[in-house]
Amino acid sequence: MPFNKLHVPQNLSVEKCRQINDLLHDSLVENCAVNPEDYFCIVSRYAAEDMILHPTFMGERDVAATIIIDITLLAGRSDDQKEALYFDVRERLKNIGFPPENSIIYLTENGPIDWSFSQQGSVKKVLGL
Repeated sequence: MPFNKLHVPQNLSVEKCRQINDLLHDSLVENCAVNPEDYFCIVSRYAAEDMILHPTFMGERDVAATIIIDITLLAGRSDDQKEALYFDVRERLKNIGFPPENSIIYLTENGPIDWSFSQQGSVKKVLGL
């Protein structure tokens, strides 16, 4: 059950943002066994001067064109699955014409008690986990 947040430059098109989220979702399904119906994303736009990023930390990047992919999902994926996800997302970015070096991906894991989609309570309670 991932929730994706894409932090993108103001000038990145809605179409490109949707492509990025679609490829991210597809990669999560294929590499991390995410349910294909668990599809949630928020796009947050920023002015170039509002994002402060090191331009050469672990590789060169165009700070004004960099996107940050923030993934929150239930814990339980192996390091190998996470590494495969990071590699695959960047390959898919390249395939849609987005420079993968202008992406930062980070993952936050949590448990079923940390999610609630209804008045009935947490996912843990609703699903009886």
